[in-house]
Amino acid sequence: MTYTSRLTLYAIAAALPATLVMFVLLALLDVPLHVRFGIGGAVVLMTVLVLFFFRQRLAYPLRTLSNIVAGMRERDYSLRARGGRDDDAHGELATEINRLSEQLREQRLDDVEAAALLRTLVAQLDSALFAFDHRGRLQLTNAAGERLLASSDLLGKTIDELGLSPCFAPALPSAVEMRFPGGDGKWSIRRSTFREKGKERHFLVISDLSRALRDEELFAWQRLVRVLGHELNNSLAPIKSIASSLQRVVALDPLPHDWRDDAKRGLGVIATRAEALTRFTQAYARLARLPRPSFAPVEISALVRRVASLRYQLPVHVEHTTDVTIMGDADQLEQALINLIQNGVDASLDTNGRVAVTWTTAHDGAVEIVVLDEGAGLSGSLNLFVPFFTTKPGGTGIGLVLSRQIAEAHNGNLVLQNRTEGGCEARLRLPALRQVGELR
Repeated sequence: MTYTSRLTLYAIAAALPATLVMFVLLALLDVPLHVRFGIGGAVVLMTVLVLFFFRQRLAYPLRTLSNIVAGMRERDYSLRARGGRDDDAHGELATEINRLSEQLREQRLDDVEAAALLRTLVAQLDSALFAFDHRGRLQLTNAAGERLLASSDLLGKTIDELGLSPCFAPALPSAVEMRFPGGDGKWSIRRSTFREKGKERHFLVISDLSRALRDEELFAWQRLVRVLGHELNNSLAPIKSIASSLQRVVALDPLPHDWRDDAKRGLGVIATRAEALTRFTQAYARLARLPRPSFAPVEISALVRRVASLRYQLPVHVEHTTDVTIMGDADQLEQALINLIQNGVDASLDTNGRVAVTWTTAHDGAVEIVVLDEGAGLSGSLNLFVPFFTTKPGGTGIGLVLSRQIAEAHNGNLVLQNRTEGGCEARLRLPALRQVGELR
């Protein structure tokens, strides 16, 4: 039985006793029979009308609330229930439905704005984005994706139809050479999965690395040419000037009495500058030809003590800690330590300071070799690792660059910073690669 039918039955049951009493009273009245039937019929008709009105008045508000909830299910939050009051059951229900509708309307507005913002951001990205459903059909892409595949009719097509199957190959490198309808070059391909309504979906991002690499290459060349040009000018300018002076001297007739002394001094300067230029080019070649490290067991204590025992202008103190063995290239690590210690010695010479070397083991197993000096400290860190930049007379400007390359080749890093008590601290961090027994 429906809710409306039950309401009607309850109303009939409520009116039935009074109706029976009325008919009993009519039977006891001393009136004609047709009058009794007329009064009884009128009473029954009025009861039926009242019951019908009662049923409609109860069902109509419920149908109104039902229509509002149905509109909410269809995401139409414009309907509102009238007569909402807090002092009766129907009013409380209408008030709560109105509040729920308003809350859902605000949430939908937020979702629409967020989706519009997301679409705008996705459309402006230079990377090509592709979202596939659980069947491998394209659901979403952006303008970069359409340019990459040279088509605007992509939605609904499968991965194979789009020619993107190679992008889902296992063990794909982070940068790969590929050819697409919209262009070829070196690409960064990132894949991920997500779930929507319990079904796994795929997300693909393809970024063009060629332009970024070209920009970085251009910047590197510009910086290199600037440094090379500066160094070459420093050597060639005095050579040219002295050569011109000597040419004028030897062109005199008769020769000056001290022309031999001038020639010796000029040729000495030319030889000195040529030697400096040779050292510079050799340093450049050394930096460019750094080989890949050959990993083998390296005892940190023996390595540090061996490097510290070399002849420097100042004694180097070794602060002994627990011995550690790591996997690395002993020759390259030795060269990096020599560069760091020599820098510390050069800085401490001006202040009559002290140079010390120690090492610690971090919580993740990495080893940190620390070179401490009591020099004047770093005046700036902007050009520390710029190739061929140096503030030392006769320096090549590759020591720190070479040391950092060695650290990064060992998957580590090199950090230089000033100490609070004065001087500089060079921290060479080498990760715990593999144990000695695991060497292959």
